[in-house]
Amino acid sequence: MSDAQVGEAGMSERRRHWASIDEVSFVAGMRFLFWVCRRFGRWPFRVAVYPVLAWYLATQGRARRASRDYLRRMRAFVGPDAGKRVPGVLAHFASFGENLLDKLLLWGGLYPLDGVRLYGGELIENAVARRTGGVMICAHLGNVELTRVLSRQRSAVTTTVLVHTKHAQAFNRLMGKLNPASQSNLLQVTEMTPATAMLLSERVSRGEFVVIAGDRVPVSGNEHVATVPFLGEPAPFPVGPYLLAGILQCPVYLLFTVRVNGVTEVHIEHFQDGVRLPRKGRTEALASLAAAYARRLEHYAVRAPLQWFNFYDFWHLPVQHNSQDTDDASR
Repeated sequence: MSDAQVGEAGMSERRRHWASIDEVSFVAGMRFLFWVCRRFGRWPFRVAVYPVLAWYLATQGRARRASRDYLRRMRAFVGPDAGKRVPGVLAHFASFGENLLDKLLLWGGLYPLDGVRLYGGELIENAVARRTGGVMICAHLGNVELTRVLSRQRSAVTTTVLVHTKHAQAFNRLMGKLNPASQSNLLQVTEMTPATAMLLSERVSRGEFVVIAGDRVPVSGNEHVATVPFLGEPAPFPVGPYLLAGILQCPVYLLFTVRVNGVTEVHIEHFQDGVRLPRKGRTEALASLAAAYARRLEHYAVRAPLQWFNFYDFWHLPVQHNSQDTDDASR
């Protein structure tokens, strides 16, 4: 193989689609660590997690490089003074481990929900009262599972979460064993079909909410992507959430969760009364919506820089692999 072919293969490996990256290697140690936390508490968990992190960082070069690249961009964006307070890769993965633990504690009924601060909850309460429903665009920031648990406690709020979880099957099975409810209200979506759109339209018309992530490019291809500024440099963001909102003709909200100074915060923001895309300038309109979302994600990521968990080459469009590659990676 020539040097050029080696370089091209390496670039392809670095830019593999996020959906083909298997998380089972990290999750394998979480069963033991969850047991440590339940048996001995949080601090023993933090001591025990570092050997797992050290092994993961030593063996998962792609995730390590992605974390380093993201943290470099974050430091450059916030400036030299604030950038000095952004830790390194090991701290980023320690935060990821804590986040996985929090998800397990949530569905295991062991997470202290009384200390969660909810901002913007009245927006959803008013929408429920009007039975208008809507689209909620979330991010891989903080612990979005928290909002699912909170919504289950408030029976008036019904959500459908659009997911693609083949790459995280091991962790989902672990959560399912803790609480089967963790796997309910999830809708596996690789691409938006007319049947899926009709199903979601019916649910929104009943006053329910559709939750979709706004910070990972589509599994089915790169055609529904807009390149917009994020942390000071152009990055690809999906436009699917705004296309969906345009189809459903319903209000759109943003949903972010972060933990700041030991306090967990859930932020719900009004984004659009509805999305109406013009025939002319449609691409530009979608890019404008994606850019507005990216600015809000940027705002919260700066507040909690170690809590954004996209361990792939986010700033470049991924190399598409065929379905067999994805299936192999998820086993």
